[in-house]
Parts: sequence; C-alpha cells; structure tokens
Amino acid sequence: MSTIKVSRTKDYFLKNDGKFFYLADTVWSAFTNASFEEWEEYLSYRRMQGFNTLQINVLPQHDRSEPDFQVGVPFELSPNGKMDFAKPNEEYFSRVEKMLEVACEKGFMPALVVLWCNYVKGTWGSKINPDEIIPLELVEDYVTYVAERLRKFKPVFIASGDTNFETSEATAYYRLTLDTLKKKASECLTTMHLCGGLSEIPEELENSPSLDFYMFQSGHVKENQTLPYVVAEKFYKKKVKKPIVNGEPCYEGISHGTKYERFNAFDVRKEIWQSLLSGAKAGVTYGSHGVWSWHKKGRKYRGWPFGGIPYDWRVALRFPGAWDAAFAKWIFEKHDLFNLEPANDILLNETPEIRVSKSSEKIAIYSPFNTDVKIRLNLSGYEWEAIELWTRKTFKPEIEASMEQSVIKMHEFNSDVLFIGEKRS
Repeated sequence: MSTIKVSRTKDYFLKNDGKFFYLADTVWSAFTNASFEEWEEYLSYRRMQGFNTLQINVLPQHDRSEPDFQVGVPFELSPNGKMDFAKPNEEYFSRVEKMLEVACEKGFMPALVVLWCNYVKGTWGSKINPDEIIPLELVEDYVTYVAERLRKFKPVFIASGDTNFETSEATAYYRLTLDTLKKKASECLTTMHLCGGLSEIPEELENSPSLDFYMFQSGHVKENQTLPYVVAEKFYKKKVKKPIVNGEPCYEGISHGTKYERFNAFDVRKEIWQSLLSGAKAGVTYGSHGVWSWHKKGRKYRGWPFGGIPYDWRVALRFPGAWDAAFAKWIFEKHDLFNLEPANDILLNETPEIRVSKSSEKIAIYSPFNTDVKIRLNLSGYEWEAIELWTRKTFKPEIEASMEQSVIKMHEFNSDVLFIGEKRS
C-alpha cells in the first residue's frame, strides 16, 4: 500500500510516481450494515469494474438503511445508556480494521469520513439526535484515535460529512479535526465532504495547509443539475489551488429530491463529464441508491420521503452507471487528460451544458445532446476521436474548420458524446 500525493501543479493526484484518477464508490454504511461475506462479494465486483477508492463513514451513518444484524456502537455505553465518547468501543473498531484489511488487499484506497455533521454541534445534522453530538473537548482524542489506528491503511481522511459551516462552532470542530489528522497522520491526504451545492468554505479552512484537496457535492435535486459544472468552476477559480473532486454527483436510482422520477445512468454520466471538464479533474465519486445505505429489501429506510425507497444493495451494485464511471476513468487515463483546463469561453453554442476543456496539445468536448458544436478555434490541426457514451462506440466526427472557428457536425447517435482532439505533431 502507498498513499496518494498531490501533483506539482496541484490539480490531480499521483501514486507511485504515476498519475492517479480518484474513482470512488459511495459505501457510507458499510461498517455497520455489511456482513463480511457481503463485503467480499461487493469488493470483488467493484474491483472487476476498475474502482480504486471507497468512501465510507467511520461512524454509523444517520440515514443508513436498517441493518439485519447488530454491530454495536462505536463508543462504550455509559450506565445511562448513552455513548461515552471518551471510550472507543474496541469491538466496533476491530471490525472496521478487518473490513479495511480486506479492501486494501483487493487494491482499494479507503476514503474515511471522520465526523459526519450529525456528530458536530452547531450543524443542521446536530438536531437529528442531540445525544450523538461529540463534545468539542473530546474531538481531538477521538480524531487522534481514528488517525493512529487507521493510518496503516493509507486512507484519505474526509474530515466532514454533509456540512455547510452554518456556525463558528461547527467550523471550530472541523479546524480541530483537520489539524489533528494532519498532525497524527501527515502522510494521508485530507479533504471535506460538503452539503449539496456548497462552494464557499471558511477562509481559515480553505487556506489551511491541513486541507489537501477540495471535494464538493452536486447532489440529488433535479432542478439543481447545473451544479456539476457551476460548483466545479467556482472551486477551480479559488485563490488557493488544490485538486478538485465531485464527491457526490446524483446517485443512480435515487429520486429527484422528493419527486417520483429517479436519476438514471445518463444523468450520472452527464454529471461526471460536466464535472471533469469544468475543473474537477482529479477524479469523481459514483453512488447508487441501495449500496451507499447498504439496503436490504424489506428493511426500513428513514430517508424515503426525499430519495425514495432504495433498491436492494445487490441490485444497485449492478446498475449500469457504475460502468460509465469506470469508463470515464479509463478514457482519462488512456488519453492522459490530466492537464486539461476549463475552456468554455471558446464555445459558441448558447448553452453551458456542453463543456469544453483544453491544454496546449489536447481538447475535450462533452455534449449531452446531438447538435452541431461550434468552437471559436481552428480545429483542423487536430486528430479527432469521438465516443458515443451510451454504447461506447467510437467514430470519426465530421469537422468543418476555418481560420477563426470550427463546427463539429451533428452525428448519427441520439446520445451524449465525448470528442477528443490531439494536435498532430
């Protein structure tokens, strides 16, 4: 096992001196809901697909599905039945270690959430169950315990979960968490998981050397599906440059935020490519509605009014969008797109849905629909390949080029397409 590092250009990751595309799956509830046999099955399938990272909540996820067995709580219980946050439960964390050992043996890098917002005072999540709020004076000891015990697995540590920094109290929790993680496990990269659509973080955290990369969430509300590129661009333009990852695009199979319709593979694919070509090129996270909460058919799920009833985890595991996410990683690595920079200023179409990114040698264009794509650039000096992303067919696009602008002509597919051009030598 080896840790990932930030590139010299501070916009993607390196591992073993090679470029590393962060492709994570969302399994927030694995430690509390998955049996060891189920965990083995899950890991084998995702490894076969090409995923390399697993985003997991160290503590119980507040909106997980009801498990069909009892794991226990992460802290010992006091005589009054409440958790004693000064006393980690050895049995719980031994189970966490065993699950991480298996995952790492199969080649996965853990990305571990240390303090989801429901454990933090002064957050919207603290209202869910006030008895689960960890007192600030005990946070450093808890984070130290997690960092020292789990650092051997070379994880990324995600300091927060679903937070929006609505109070100075919450900010103090996360500043302490980040600083403690960096002090106790300096070799491990750190980030923060934010509320859907959030792009502003407190300046003291943004400027902190304890925060290694940005992670944002474009979320699960249908009306907000401009967020993959809008928020990516905002992070890309920040004064303090760090790698950017969309850590929670819409989950495949989840409802449209209190609506009956559900997000499908096309929705997921669109968010992935719009994020990657808008500055969030260090990687992306996939999620399926049933795997993240580790749902089993017939068990209770308290979040159904927003997201709808989840699919059984084995059904959700095999959703087609996971293959699209893995294919995005394959394309990025095969064509070495890590040096691309957002370039929608050269797009002449009057829509932000088409995304353009370019470097001195390459250009990539994602169009979620079939139309003539007009670019303020002479594209005749490029060798072009196009990929119809639904069935993954490749074809040669027709291009009309002049000195000042070019048109990539409408193709024959009723699907989204990625165009990749590389300058002829």
